[in-house]
Amino acid sequence: VMHGFPGTDTVVEEDGHIGHGAVLHGCRIRRNALVGMNAVIMDNAIVGESSIVAASAFVKAGMEIPPRVLVAGMPAKVIRELSDEEIRWKGEGTATYQDLTRRCLATLVETDPLVEVEPDRKRIHMPDVVPLVALRKKEE
Repeated sequence: VMHGFPGTDTVVEEDGHIGHGAVLHGCRIRRNALVGMNAVIMDNAIVGESSIVAASAFVKAGMEIPPRVLVAGMPAKVIRELSDEEIRWKGEGTATYQDLTRRCLATLVETDPLVEVEPDRKRIHMPDVVPLVALRKKEE
C-alpha cells in the first residue's frame, strides 16, 4: 500500500523493491533499496540507498536509514552493514521481477479460468535465484 497525507509525496526511487503487503506512508525509498514483506515505513522516513528493511519491520516516522544497512524490528533498528554479495543478491532479485513484468506485458493473453491443472504445465525455472536464507547457507 502506498499512501500519504495530502500535499506529501510517497516515493520509490529506481530499482526500489517493495515486498508483498508492505505499507509505505509518506516516505522515500532510495535507489536499490528493498522493503520486506509486511514492513511498515512511516511519514518522512527515508530508507537509504541499497538498504534492506526486514520483513515485518516498523520504521518510525522521520527515521533516516543509512545506505547499505539491514534494519529490523519494531521499531526498526540498524542491525549491521550489508555485504557486496547481499546487495548483488538484492539487485538480481529486483532484475528478475522486472524481467517477469516485461515478459508478462509481452505475452499475456485473456483466457478462460482453468478447471484443472494441465499435466504438462510450464513452470519458471531460475536455479541461480535463491532466497537470502539459501544464499547465507552457501556462504557458510
